[in-house]
Amino acid sequence: MADRANRSFWLGCACLCVTEMLCAGNTAVWAQTPVPAIQVPAIQAPAVPIASDARLAGDSRQTRFVLDLDKPVAFRAFVLGDPYRVVVDLPQVSFHLPTGAGAGGRGLIKAFRYGLVLPGGSRMVFDVTGPVRITAASVLDSVNGQPARLVLELEEVDQATFAQLIGTESRPAPTQALANAGALGSSGGPPSIQAPAATTPATQAPVAPPDGRPVVVIDPGHGGVDNGTQTGEVPEKDLVLAFGLALRDRLEKTGKYHVVMTRDDDTFIPLGDRVKIAQKQSADLFVSIHADALPRGEGTAQGATIYTLSDKASDAEAERLAEAENRADAIGGVNLTDEPTDVADILIDLARRETRTFSNRFAHLLMNDMKATVHMHKRPLKSAGFRVLKAPDVPSVLVELGYVSNKGDMGNLISESWRSKTADAMARAVDSFLAKRIANASGPRPEPKSPARPKP
Repeated sequence: MADRANRSFWLGCACLCVTEMLCAGNTAVWAQTPVPAIQVPAIQAPAVPIASDARLAGDSRQTRFVLDLDKPVAFRAFVLGDPYRVVVDLPQVSFHLPTGAGAGGRGLIKAFRYGLVLPGGSRMVFDVTGPVRITAASVLDSVNGQPARLVLELEEVDQATFAQLIGTESRPAPTQALANAGALGSSGGPPSIQAPAATTPATQAPVAPPDGRPVVVIDPGHGGVDNGTQTGEVPEKDLVLAFGLALRDRLEKTGKYHVVMTRDDDTFIPLGDRVKIAQKQSADLFVSIHADALPRGEGTAQGATIYTLSDKASDAEAERLAEAENRADAIGGVNLTDEPTDVADILIDLARRETRTFSNRFAHLLMNDMKATVHMHKRPLKSAGFRVLKAPDVPSVLVELGYVSNKGDMGNLISESWRSKTADAMARAVDSFLAKRIANASGPRPEPKSPARPKP
């Protein structure tokens, strides 16, 4: 046994020596001879379902909606009131619907919208003519060359019946195709549209020192299911996102600010959540970015306008705009009855007054810096009751960059050079407004005071 082990040992050593000689003497041969790579099967993320077409059928008593899909999906549907809406929540879907889909309606459905509401979740919101109930909600498998279809059937009901339906959901019955696609969870229902849970690292990372720089929150309006105003091919939500990102990059380039975006992609964010983001970040400034449009037949308007918060609108146009912007949650399918009411508190009221003073100061600085490079509205400073400006402790303004209904303004909004010079002007105003705050953040920190000694 020992002799056999010794022979094995020496044989192994001889093999190693021969191998080393071959490697040293035939380097060129090894370099020219391809070594077959070990193929590791790639782990592919599941493909996002694609919606390719949508159809409406029926009348003012019963209406059917059909959505063509490349694969079955799970979903939930429910009704909301004030205004009357039907909401359909789905896993993330790539909408490739024909141009103009949803702009018009039929029967009980006046119009519908669709888009991303958060990573992994999409939403469709149907504006309906009055109280309705969902009589059928199903997913049909692909058969005989027909694509998979999501089918929703609505029926007119009275107000008393509708009131009983609030808070109830309709879900499609499980099918084999849904199970095969992995669309159903263990409970047999569609996946809930929720933000991904934060993961706890195995080892705690070292805590970074607090960032003493001023916090600037940039809020591109609308997003996802809410397109905002649109008179051409580019909706407001895309125009203001492009500008918001340009302003973020301009501010971050200075290194003076910690910049936070309420959204940096095509996602719907409720108005209340935008305010909460600013408050959670203890923001020093909140800038909401929008673009306006005049209704047809109401004349023409041009130029940028800066709005601050007030209980009473400065004029009829400001009141109209505030009402339109405040409808964003209804457009996005948010249940408005869940919104908390303002607390009548003397401390909050005092904070609001002080904050409005700062907001107005920044608005004037912003106007002065913008008017040198940007065409401003004939009345560039206005005020109204915008919900997104209602943080009692954060100076806030809403900037309407221009009118998408005006050819000249629209040309500016899609121009990269215009975005760049306008972002530069806004950044100069931010610098002026937060100059003292920057100096305090970058200056030497005062030595902690020693506790006072009691007198003998």
